[in-house]
Amino acid sequence: MVDRFQVVPSVYVALRSSAGGAQVLLQLRKDTGYMDGHWAMAAAGHVESGESVLDAACREAAEELGIGISAADLVPLSVMHRTQGDSRPLNERVDFFFECHNWTGHPHRAEPHKTADLRWFPLDALPHPTVPHEHFILQHLHTNTLPRITTFGF
Repeated sequence: MVDRFQVVPSVYVALRSSAGGAQVLLQLRKDTGYMDGHWAMAAAGHVESGESVLDAACREAAEELGIGISAADLVPLSVMHRTQGDSRPLNERVDFFFECHNWTGHPHRAEPHKTADLRWFPLDALPHPTVPHEHFILQHLHTNTLPRITTFGF
């Protein structure tokens, strides 16, 4: 039997400010083992077995930010097929990016052991360093040139 190619699905939610959506909420990663010290979308994570990407996005927002998001308020942005080029299954990804303008509650660091900071940034002034593939999405979101399907690392 042939081993099938596998990918890890992940979700990302670009929380946009209610004041025109010109800002995005980012977290500063710490003690996660991946891109610590980099700014990243405030709600993101792996899709769990048996979970839809919409349910995963809502769950991650609740876990990481303590807010409620309805799947109906998630606006699809792009799907990214991503690799680190090392052929390790963990590094072969399909990422689903959404934006959201409506939620209940006040975003806060609900997992302070994984985040050093949480701040709003203008899309035209993203902090450095930002996780590279997320920076790619946010830059294109700012310029309204975001393709519906993207690749990264190939």
